[in-house]
Amino acid sequence: MAKDHRRPLRVNPLIGATDPASGVEEVLPRHRLPDGPMPPSTAARLIRDELMLDGNPRLNLATFVTTWMEPEAHALLADTADRNLVDRDEYPVTAELEQRCLAMLARLWNAPDPGSPVGESTVGSSEACMLGGMALKRRWASRNAGRYAAGARPNLVMGTNVQVCWKKFCNYWEVEPRLIPMEGERFHLGAEQAAAACDENTIGVVAILGSTMDGGYEPVAGICAALDAFEERTGVRVPVHVDAASGGMIAPFLDPELEWDFRLARVASINTSGHKYGLVYPGVGWVLWRDRDALPAELVERVNYLGGDMSTFTLNFSRPGSQVVAQYYTFLRLGQEGYGAVQGALRDVATHLAGEIESLGCFRLLTRGDQLPVFAFTTTEDATRFNVFDVSRRLREFGWLVPAYTFPPNREDLAVLRVVCRNGFSLDLADRLVENLRSLLPWLRRQSAPIYGPGEATAFHH
Repeated sequence: MAKDHRRPLRVNPLIGATDPASGVEEVLPRHRLPDGPMPPSTAARLIRDELMLDGNPRLNLATFVTTWMEPEAHALLADTADRNLVDRDEYPVTAELEQRCLAMLARLWNAPDPGSPVGESTVGSSEACMLGGMALKRRWASRNAGRYAAGARPNLVMGTNVQVCWKKFCNYWEVEPRLIPMEGERFHLGAEQAAAACDENTIGVVAILGSTMDGGYEPVAGICAALDAFEERTGVRVPVHVDAASGGMIAPFLDPELEWDFRLARVASINTSGHKYGLVYPGVGWVLWRDRDALPAELVERVNYLGGDMSTFTLNFSRPGSQVVAQYYTFLRLGQEGYGAVQGALRDVATHLAGEIESLGCFRLLTRGDQLPVFAFTTTEDATRFNVFDVSRRLREFGWLVPAYTFPPNREDLAVLRVVCRNGFSLDLADRLVENLRSLLPWLRRQSAPIYGPGEATAFHH
């Protein structure tokens, strides 16, 4: 057997070795299977010891993913960790809870027939986006069968601020990505720009309800109106997919008058992340279509080898049922008013924190947390001795993870910090962040020059 030259794990025999009386350390390999088994308490201790070096999830202001749930939800997750969601014949109640969640989302997003939702749970919004994109491409290909067979290349219109899963979709499914660049203070896809990029080969437009770049909503209704005018001029109908990974669980509760969902006839499909502002641990996502016409039937497979006939339209087959159970628990636990209270409190924290950071005098806000509870800010022009990368690095010393990164084309010149407020991030913690940031400013202002530059942005970009 080849020798493992990397440093092995050493188990202190007094706190968990297999034979505490031996008085010697037990050497365990790090990168190959151990020669034999060990007690469960020892294995768990080794892993917990290493995990202590991870950051504190509650102080991670980079991630959109839920980092706190109630003890009752933890218990349900543990109770159902062995449920395979795809095995609906063996776990019919888990499958029923999935359908109830889909019906709740269909009503929340004003689907035409919420009693018969057309949708799927997924392992996250990335898979949900892939499914939405696949349906768009197949519908386009069916309408343009002759041209597609002759070599016409489908394209998808979206802003450069889209999440990377959309670029992956275009790469994997051979679709031309038409990425509309940012211009000036326009950091999202604009309605006019979206329509101008469309042609007869456009399978759809992706509108984002809550950009990961700065937390702002894209003008979904405006984009739909521009595409209405485009169809009147050209006769080409272009559907819209709304990537509501975050905003799909914010806008219905805090911005009910905002039309972004199936109230707009051009919206064909919507996705959201249950593990973001759906308030569930990763990973669970959801995708819904307006109706059965929006989801081509040939994409749905039927299988019977698990004991019962069932349909499936997902990229993954086996999937954890526990996250769906946790989503149903959260829907049941909070209800309409509870979600509104939680999301409203998060928006209050975000707008408060944004205002406090602005009051420090050396930062300029790009957004204020009044859409998603997320905001981006950069340094003012007179802050010449430090930049956002210096701020991000120094905040890590207090345990805070506040990512710094540059914007995509055509605003690569703009480097920002972004704060994501999630359930469990309180006003007290927000004030502590401001105190820590204020304490850093004298040191930052004494620097002779910025320590970090845009070239090192990838180290901070989540």
